[in-house]
Amino acid sequence: MATVQTSAPSTATTTSPTTTGSSSTTRSLLTVAVVAQPLWAVVALTQAATRDGYDITRHPLSALSNGSLGWIQITNFVLAGVLTIIGAGGLRRALRGTPGGTWAPRLVRISGVGMIAAGVFVMDPADGFPVGTPDGVPAALSWQSYAHFAAGSVTFTALIAACYVLGRHFGRAGMRKHAVASRVAGTALLLGNGWAMSGGTAGTLTLAVGVITAMVWIASVAARYRRGL
Repeated sequence: MATVQTSAPSTATTTSPTTTGSSSTTRSLLTVAVVAQPLWAVVALTQAATRDGYDITRHPLSALSNGSLGWIQITNFVLAGVLTIIGAGGLRRALRGTPGGTWAPRLVRISGVGMIAAGVFVMDPADGFPVGTPDGVPAALSWQSYAHFAAGSVTFTALIAACYVLGRHFGRAGMRKHAVASRVAGTALLLGNGWAMSGGTAGTLTLAVGVITAMVWIASVAARYRRGL
């Protein structure tokens, strides 16, 4: 009589190619999120330190889009904006299903759109920069300048909101230090922008500090989730 043998089901765990590919894509997108806005900050600050006539306590970083080398800052805005939009996709994947997991990536994406618009629409030369520009604010602003300010407002508001939403995200996860850091970053930009808008002393500097603080924190969050993949 023949004996029929059946093989026992394998207990080995295999990784689905789809899952592996998804993790790889998420990791790549988060890498873009890590680089995007800090890249803007590095390029902008390098110009601030080297452009003739530029004074960060008097001129916003956006003013670097003017002059013969203005194309560098314009490109910086547009490139960083595009990368931010792409990187937001990684945050959406990493935060999916968590508190704030829908709106934090959306707000980061909106900030990227604002950065692109800020590059396309250049503010008017003012207050002695570029060299040869009269001191003070022009008597009348161009529509491009108004469009630039509107784009900046969209970017700043989105970054502030994203930081506060991430504060809720980390708070609900019991990660108190991260929640506090998120809210501090958002508040730094809120206060920096408010001081600048009120005409406070060295307001352009406080705005730069606030913007870069929020940008670096968003990148840090992306880096944290990237390490977990």
